[in-house]
Amino acid sequence: MYKFEVYKDKAGEFRFRFKASNGETMFLSEGYKAKASAMSAIESIKKNTPGADVVDQTKAEA
Repeated sequence: MYKFEVYKDKAGEFRFRFKASNGETMFLSEGYKAKASAMSAIESIKKNTPGADVVDQTKAEA
């Protein structure tokens, strides 16, 4: 099961990581001063990205 993990970093800011069902970290967030801001970002991701496009900005290799 995919999951978001909220934690505090060494600087005292709240961050979250998104983990795949195999436990691998898929991405990390920026730091937030308030836990509520981190939780709001998680909710925004969950709500607004179900059909997100993928844009490959690398040059195609021949």
